[in-house]
Amino acid sequence: MGRDLKDSSPAAAALFARADACLGRDLTKIMWEGPKEELTRTANCQPALYLHGLAALAAVRESLDNRAAEFDAAIVGAAGLSLGELTAHAAAGTVDFENGLKLVERRGELMEEACRLAGGTMAALLGGDAPSALALAEACGVEVANFNSPGQYVLSGAVDGITKAVAQARDRGFRKAVPLDVAGAYHSRLMEPARTRLAEALATTPMDAPRFPVIANFSAEPVRDPVTARDLLTKQVTGSVRWIESIERLAKEFGVMLFLELGPGAVLAGLVGRIVGAAEVISIGDPASVAKAAERLKA
Repeated sequence: MGRDLKDSSPAAAALFARADACLGRDLTKIMWEGPKEELTRTANCQPALYLHGLAALAAVRESLDNRAAEFDAAIVGAAGLSLGELTAHAAAGTVDFENGLKLVERRGELMEEACRLAGGTMAALLGGDAPSALALAEACGVEVANFNSPGQYVLSGAVDGITKAVAQARDRGFRKAVPLDVAGAYHSRLMEPARTRLAEALATTPMDAPRFPVIANFSAEPVRDPVTARDLLTKQVTGSVRWIESIERLAKEFGVMLFLELGPGAVLAGLVGRIVGAAEVISIGDPASVAKAAERLKA
């Protein structure tokens, strides 16, 4: 995870080195060598995703040479799904790289602990609509964790409630319900212990006004100051990820039609395409995609 970026980009390599120094442990060794079971632990996965996304951004800026400042000036807004909201804030300068990384590590530790204490699980709903997802969640005593795209929603909560929701999904108008292999019930009330303790960590983390607005998962509203950022990053832990509304706001209010997805895979590109059909999305997670993005941005 990210080793090819380190090998191809001095800027990304410097960021990986800073991460290990900041945390006082070899996060990059886990990212590059595994084992997978260790990398996918919430306490490791979250800082790894944060680091990978920002390393991809650093590599793109480096590839733009003397046009990096022009690229920075052209950014009008950002959003990140779940953990990615913190990556977006780091990209916007709300929090610096090291303080953001320590905050993300703490978030991962707290959520991992909450998963151990409360258990719980999640399931994806395919087809159907948002009102039906909300009604099913209420009937089964669980919550809608993610409004990912039209026809794709995620439920989160106690195991018995999710089991009941999966069994009822087709009768409620959904094409399919898929139990997810997750450690716990993220973005639900079962994460309350993590929410309260993350609020304490956020209160002591230095923050500035972002250079460009970051759309909050919890409210789907643009965040422009550190007080609001702290509040909404806290509420996000137990609240729904309103991704559909977030992307619609970037497209309709901010006029964004070119999106850069930073980090491994291209899941967000698929979601954005279903939300804003005319949008162009470039997923950036390896040297080839860095070069593609740089070429497009220079055009």
